[in-house]
Amino acid sequence: MSLRHLTAGESHGAALVGILEGMPSGLPLDIATLHAQAKRRKLGFGRGNRQTIETDEVRILSGVRRGVTIGSPIALMIENRDHVRWAEIMRVDAPDDDAPAARAVHVPRPGHADRVGGIKYDRNDLRDILERASARETAMRVALGTIARAFLAEVGVMLTSRVVRIGRAVDESPWHDVPVAEIDASPVRALDPVAAAAMVQEIELARAAGDALGGVFEVVAFGAPVGLGSYAQWDRRLEAEVGRAFLSLNAIKGVEIGLGFGAAARPGSEAHDAYEPDPQTRTRYRTNRAGGIEGGMTTGQPIVVRVGMKPIATLMKPLDSVDLRTGEAVKAHIERADTCAVPAAAVIGESLLALVLADAVLAKFGGDSLGEVQQRVRAWEATARAR
Repeated sequence: MSLRHLTAGESHGAALVGILEGMPSGLPLDIATLHAQAKRRKLGFGRGNRQTIETDEVRILSGVRRGVTIGSPIALMIENRDHVRWAEIMRVDAPDDDAPAARAVHVPRPGHADRVGGIKYDRNDLRDILERASARETAMRVALGTIARAFLAEVGVMLTSRVVRIGRAVDESPWHDVPVAEIDASPVRALDPVAAAAMVQEIELARAAGDALGGVFEVVAFGAPVGLGSYAQWDRRLEAEVGRAFLSLNAIKGVEIGLGFGAAARPGSEAHDAYEPDPQTRTRYRTNRAGGIEGGMTTGQPIVVRVGMKPIATLMKPLDSVDLRTGEAVKAHIERADTCAVPAAAVIGESLLALVLADAVLAKFGGDSLGEVQQRVRAWEATARAR
């Protein structure tokens, strides 16, 4: 075991909770760091009004003392401020009568977990499904990922992200070193202001039409040590863990690393990264078409992950559906939602990649305290430079 995490909680339940186990002791951690990343998750033009209700303030319940981790499991909680209006609807104890629950849902939304989840868990009220299947859960994964991110920073790994596409609008700018604050200042977290304006217009048109938009975002990690992951077994290949993490995020339908699907359209001479001599490390790459991972292992190059997100399933002008009580053809259920959540998904993606990479660092180097891990990372980097 290296690093593992669990979350619990419903969208309109009392709170979200999370546990992160395996984080070494001695990692400096404060509430301000957690709140800063929680605030970034709320970014992006096209978000719904839930973002103005929730503050996403994180409480640390265990695993941290006097500003540093102590090696025991870290437990976090985020109270749902909107729960006060949903307390009766989401009550935990059984009611005194047989009256049906308010805000019950019997009409599934195409593209959502509603219908299949109701079948799987034998629930007639689809609210039992949509409350947990909601992307609200990602607020806790960002909090847990923020701890992993702080750990990675202590061993020289930094993460960032940007939006590449929303609808038909595409930012074709090549990646370049841009401060995170500058990317976050964009209404859609794009690099090119012209492309950002086009993305905003796409969202405005979709909102006016009662529709929703997806897109593509990119997450990049700099400074990952060489050799995280392994080719020795299928389940230790790092890109497999990256893919699993991102595909666990709501509405994600595709993940590629480096050139990804683009490599399928190129000859080998244009798909691989040639080597050249380097006076300090003996060998270096001329390009990074592999996206920082080859043969299941990190190469020392930036890890570049591109992710395709489908539109949010709730539409203000809903698609056709069926009332599961009567079999009657009706319009799909409408639940409060965003028009576009791609910029926020990019920020969430940073936390997902942080959790994967922190686990990979601990799997390779081990260590029960931060100082122990740092010492092993430094020793390995000296070894790697000599090869």
